[in-house]
Amino acid sequence: MTRQQSPGSHVSRRDFLKSSALAASAGAASLGVARGAHAAGDGTIKIGMIGCGGRCSGAAAEALRAGADVKLVAMCDVFDSRLQAARKNLKTQFPDQVAVDDDHCFAGFDGYRKVIESADVVLIACASKFHPMYSEAAIKAGKHVFVEKPHAIDPVGVRRVEAVARLAEEKGLSLVSGLQSRYHAGWQETVKRIHGGAIGEVVAAQSMFLRAPYRIEARAAGLTEIQYHFWNWYHFCWLSGDDVPQSLVHNVDRISWIMQGEMPTWAFGLAGRSSSFGDVYGDMFDHHTVVYEYKSGARLYALCRTQAGCYGNSSDIIMGTKGTCQLGRCRIEGETNWQFEGPHNNPYEAEQKALIDSVRDGKPINSGSYMANSTMIGVLGQITCYSGKATTWDEAHNADLQYGPPPEEASFDIDPPTRPDATGNYPLPLPGLTKLI
Repeated sequence: MTRQQSPGSHVSRRDFLKSSALAASAGAASLGVARGAHAAGDGTIKIGMIGCGGRCSGAAAEALRAGADVKLVAMCDVFDSRLQAARKNLKTQFPDQVAVDDDHCFAGFDGYRKVIESADVVLIACASKFHPMYSEAAIKAGKHVFVEKPHAIDPVGVRRVEAVARLAEEKGLSLVSGLQSRYHAGWQETVKRIHGGAIGEVVAAQSMFLRAPYRIEARAAGLTEIQYHFWNWYHFCWLSGDDVPQSLVHNVDRISWIMQGEMPTWAFGLAGRSSSFGDVYGDMFDHHTVVYEYKSGARLYALCRTQAGCYGNSSDIIMGTKGTCQLGRCRIEGETNWQFEGPHNNPYEAEQKALIDSVRDGKPINSGSYMANSTMIGVLGQITCYSGKATTWDEAHNADLQYGPPPEEASFDIDPPTRPDATGNYPLPLPGLTKLI
């Protein structure tokens, strides 16, 4: 794990909101960019994929379902085999909307530049380390962006995302987050009632993302050590950030939404690896518990686990002075008893429709504030789990911590940031001994 200075200075949430308000007042100039950033006069919205794994393929399918005027025109991945498999699959599903010829299939580390050149809307879902860099490149080029969670894996990356969000506001471009919970119809109505006082003041919340290990990729013959890291990127911290930013980010984003954007002031964590051994698990912990405290004294107890054969759960329970909310069930119990009975939707499709509609209508949407803040909550949790130290929001946010080399320097030619030992396992952080910030 290496450290590097941030490419930009720290900007508080207050400053971000101020800059957002100023950008919104830019009016015609910004809308001109947004309305002119697609279609080339023929009514087609051209989308491109950076990353061809399951999540980016899913996002592309959901965007294509937003209308026949949406066309997939370019794709890239560091592995050509993954790119070709995704193209074939999407072409089968959407034969009239997938228009990716061989000249617009870009394999390798520079492919993202070609995708950005080719598309009006760029979908980014790949090794999470690269999300800030690719988002920055697309917004600078005047393209609308969807970027999957986590939007960064370390404080340097989070601050870069904050700068990208401000730039998107200034240019009048849409920047949509893969934190799809906020597009869930039942949760929207439930959170609205919490904000209306249905459970009183929030005292505590319990959030869980407990599941089996995610997408384990065996080491294929012929792969170099660094290629294997990219093939199995989810299980290497320098590419994924580990499981608090990867999984719990959904839960902490929902709690941040409920807390109306209030950030925790500090956190402490307990974590390690107890049952997931072997090189396929990389250098990830297999269980984490993070306790976050807010200025009001409210606490969030957040747990994630990636162990097979164990209890699974991905729900949130919010406890207030007047009642309790079972968010996953869209239910409130206490002084107010209420159950959401409205129609349920697919939040993944809803977020892509919102993105495509924003491009069609020339009314950009920007998820920048919550996507950066929720990612930072996850990063804070991971730091305190790795170090074993209580850590404040400001200490973590302002740190010069960056996992591995800068994303611009990553390639198949670099020395692997970590290697397996004689037992076949990769070295792990040692809470109480590992120093990050």
